[in-house]
Amino acid sequence: MQEPSSPAATLAADPTVELARDVAEGLARRPKQVPAKYLYDALGSRLFEAICELPWYTITRGECALLSAHAEAIMRGPGACDTVVELGCGSGAKLSMLLSAVEGRPTDVHLVDISETALAQSVQALSRHRGALLTTHQAAYEAGLGAALQRAGGAGRALVLFLGSNIGNLSSEEADRFLSEIRSRCRPGDRLLLGADLVKPEAALVAAYDDPLGVTAAFNRNLLVRLNRELDADFDLDLFEHRVLWNAGASRIEVHLESLADQLVCVRGAGCCVDVAEGERIWTESVYKYEPEGIVALGARAGFARRAQWIEPESRFALTLFEREP
Repeated sequence: MQEPSSPAATLAADPTVELARDVAEGLARRPKQVPAKYLYDALGSRLFEAICELPWYTITRGECALLSAHAEAIMRGPGACDTVVELGCGSGAKLSMLLSAVEGRPTDVHLVDISETALAQSVQALSRHRGALLTTHQAAYEAGLGAALQRAGGAGRALVLFLGSNIGNLSSEEADRFLSEIRSRCRPGDRLLLGADLVKPEAALVAAYDDPLGVTAAFNRNLLVRLNRELDADFDLDLFEHRVLWNAGASRIEVHLESLADQLVCVRGAGCCVDVAEGERIWTESVYKYEPEGIVALGARAGFARRAQWIEPESRFALTLFEREP
């Protein structure tokens, strides 16, 4: 058995080849795009933690209020779980709130994230919990979940956490596929706790992703810093501006980097050079917003039954607890 304070085992894969491939493919598309997961390098992860403290970004406060209020029901209610797997662990603060409800009870905790920094922060935050046996997986969500549940074997139920409204980064079709993939890796009786941000007035939504202090803009532009560093690109940060739009028809926030001039950008590590016209945008993130009944329908399409749903009224955020049906 692994003590909570001992080094966590890490299942790591070299991400550089995947980054280069995704960037080359994304910049060849119309419109140009780079997957949002690459926003989270070491600096990006720290900037995101700062974003979570901004008064205009209510997701984290709303979700934490729900986790605090309902931790007992989630962790100790009927169908309590012996294994917890968090997909996209961030700093570990949210999972820490849940583990406090089962302090001292042996719990296998698996942390899945592509960010080494996030995994390290989570281990530091969670190692204080008596009974928590920590394992990290530096991997994509599906691969990390599969490895975690394979290790869990047939011992008790598992609770999979997908918090922070990360589901909002997926299109409707992607979300359906993703939840179906989670279900396929879960066993009957395993549970999923899904956090999702709800639709709000447009001004509030835009301010959350384009704050007056410019922290969200720095988070977005840091993607170019990462590509310059890791893929030997030559993006000029002064020639790209942060742009945020609310697409009501698609129920999503769209985040872009807009070129301020005609320019040629070379990404030598990805083996490509691309022309970027003045006013052309590189799409870096889409964030979908939900209605409560839409979240339930999303789970149902993947084969999950709703067990509970809690909504924080001020922030308009929802936590939904699902269970995999046979």
